[in-house]
Amino acid sequence: MSSEKVQSNEEIVEEITKNLEEKLEEKCRLSEYETERHESGENKEETSTSDEETSSDDEEEKPGELNDNIDEEQLKESEKQLNEEEIEERKLKSTELKRQGNEEYKNEKYLESIVTYTEALKICPTKYNSERSILYGNRAASKINVGRKKSAIEDCTKSIELNDRYLRAYLRRAKLYEEEDKLDESLEDFKKVVEIDPGCKDALNALQRLPPKIQERNEKLKEEMLGKLKDLGNMILKPFGLSTNNFKLEQNPETGSYSVSMNKS
Repeated sequence: MSSEKVQSNEEIVEEITKNLEEKLEEKCRLSEYETERHESGENKEETSTSDEETSSDDEEEKPGELNDNIDEEQLKESEKQLNEEEIEERKLKSTELKRQGNEEYKNEKYLESIVTYTEALKICPTKYNSERSILYGNRAASKINVGRKKSAIEDCTKSIELNDRYLRAYLRRAKLYEEEDKLDESLEDFKKVVEIDPGCKDALNALQRLPPKIQERNEKLKEEMLGKLKDLGNMILKPFGLSTNNFKLEQNPETGSYSVSMNKS
């Protein structure tokens, strides 16, 4: 006869419990990076003119994407061939293009303004960080009005990289993040807005509105994750005549971690 040791019920339960705990921990880690769902609704952004744009209704996203990429490094390299007079001529020309773009924006010619702001960015000297920051911010506002939210977020980010105190870019990106259901990112931007302007009502309201929404979302994700874990656990336990109902999942209130134990009843 074989001398191979047969596992007792307690040993089997202990092994299954350990597997469940490992899978639960893995799921918890993965849930932190779970991609958020995106909303498709379009909202209206209120801005003022000049650096300062006007507000209007959003439009449907256009089927074609404009070629509006700016290679900052290539631009810097090209400027090495220019003298100081030529640099200043570019600065004046980019300022004139910005004015033109602002007029197009006010007249709701959003696609035209995107092209104009892009042309301004292509010649505005890279040493003028503040001016380039405003151009990216203005172009983001135009993109919002033609439904190009992802690209608008990218422009806001570039604007902030050039001027990390540019409140309008933070505020605009914060609203876009919230519309895209990226609530954590939105909250961080609104916090930055309050840091720059403690009296900004939009940001102050967001600091009250967003934390409960984030908590609600996290609870929903946790419930979905636990539901999937329960289905997985039942599949593993079924061959042993057990189910997750035979186990109790408890959360440590201090650490937030979970432990699995077998029901005595």
